[in-house]
Amino acid sequence: MRQTIVVAGLVMLFSSWSQAQIRPPVLSLTVEGTSVTLYWDDVVGADGYRVYYAPYPDANPVGYVDFGADVTSVPTNQEEGAHYYTAVSAKSREEESGWSNIEIFHATSVDPADANATEAEIIANVAHMVIAADYAQLERRAAVLLNAVYAVSFDTSDENLLAAQQAWRNARRAWEQTEAYLFGPVDTAGLDPAIDSWPVNRIDLDAVLNSDNVLTEDFVANLDDTLKGFHTIEYLLFGVGSAKAPSELTARQKEYLVAVCLNLATATRTLADGWRPGEESYLAEFVNAGTTSTIYTSTTSALQELVEGMGIIADEVGNGKIADPFDERNTELVESQFSYNSIMDFSDNIRGIENVYIGRYLHNDGPGLNDLVRRTNTELDQNMRDKISTAISEIEKIPYPFRSAISTDEGRAQIEIAQEAVIDLQLLIEGELLGHVLGE
Repeated sequence: MRQTIVVAGLVMLFSSWSQAQIRPPVLSLTVEGTSVTLYWDDVVGADGYRVYYAPYPDANPVGYVDFGADVTSVPTNQEEGAHYYTAVSAKSREEESGWSNIEIFHATSVDPADANATEAEIIANVAHMVIAADYAQLERRAAVLLNAVYAVSFDTSDENLLAAQQAWRNARRAWEQTEAYLFGPVDTAGLDPAIDSWPVNRIDLDAVLNSDNVLTEDFVANLDDTLKGFHTIEYLLFGVGSAKAPSELTARQKEYLVAVCLNLATATRTLADGWRPGEESYLAEFVNAGTTSTIYTSTTSALQELVEGMGIIADEVGNGKIADPFDERNTELVESQFSYNSIMDFSDNIRGIENVYIGRYLHNDGPGLNDLVRRTNTELDQNMRDKISTAISEIEKIPYPFRSAISTDEGRAQIEIAQEAVIDLQLLIEGELLGHVLGE
C-alpha cells in the first residue's frame, strides 16, 4: 500500500505537465547485479531527455540528469543495495513532457547460484522469465492497443489518436524483443508473418477499404499477411511520414483498425498461451528438454535452439532490415517506416538477444547462457557482452528517422558502422558461442 501511495504521489507531483504537447517516452530497464541499463524510445520533437530518480521507498529527494537528443540508452553501475524509482521525460526548447512510466530497480550482487546453474535450470529460467514473460507482456500490450483503437473509433480526437499511436509503440517493443526466439508456436502456427509482414500492400489495402465486405476479425484473419498485423495498424494510425491527423481517419479505416487489432490480440494471446505452464504447452516441451520432451531430446538441443534463434535475428537485422532499404535506397523497404520506429525496432531486436544471453527480461533476472559460458571461457563471455552493447549503441547513433538516414551521407556512414557491429555479433553467435554450447 505504501508503495502505491508513493508512486501516486510522484505522478501527481508532475501532473501539471500532462497538457504538454510533446509526448513522454516509454521507459524500460534491465538489471543484472549492480549493472542497470535504462532505455527509452525516441520522441519526435525532443531536443533532449531528463532522467529522474528518487530513493525507494520514500522518494525523497527527487534528482535528475539531463541527456542529449541522441541518447536513448544509459548504462550505469550502481552500488550494491541501491534501490530507486526512476522515470524519464522528453524536452524541447519550449516545454517538457510528463513522466514516462515509473520503474523501480534494486541493485544486488550477482546471485552465486546463477554461476552454478545447471543447463536445465538455465533453460527453465530463459523459458519462464524471458520468453513466457515477454509473450505475456506482448499479450497485455496488444489488449491495451485494442482498447485504445476502440477509443479512437468512438472519439477520434488528437488525444485518443496519440494514445493509440503510443500503445502501438509499446506493443511493438515487446514484439521486437520476442524475435530473438522465433521458434515454437510463433513458427508452427504461422503467426510470425501474420503479425509482422511488411511492406504493407497499400494497393490491396485500399481495395479492401473500398469494398463492400464487412470488416470483422474473421474476415481479416483470412486476408493476406501483408494486410494485417503490426504494419497495417501502423499505416492506418500514423499515415505516411508519421503525420496522420484525426480528421483523416475515415469510418471505414476505423472499422478496419478495430478488426485488425482484434486479430492481433487473438494472435498474441495464442502465443502467450503456448508458453504458459501446462502439460500440453510448448513451455513444457522446452523446459523438459532431455527428459520427457518429444521435441528436445537433450538439454544441448534446447540450448542450441536458443543460440540459433539469436543468430537468426542478428542476421535479419544486419543483412535484411538494415541492408535491404540501405542498398536499394528505398524507403518502402524500411520496417516501421510510418511511425518512424525503425531504429527502436532494430535495437530491441538486439535487446532480445541480450535477454536470452543474460537470462533476464525487465525485472526478471536469473541464470542465462552467459553463466554457462563464463565458467570456462570468460573471454568469450566478455566478447559477447561487448558486441551486444556495441551493436545497440551504434544502431542508436543512426540519425533519426532511419528512412531519411538511408539518403544522407552522414546517415549512410553511421548505418554502415551499425550494420558491421550487428554482423560482428551475428558471426560471434553463430561461431564461437554455438560451438561452446555444442561442446566443440
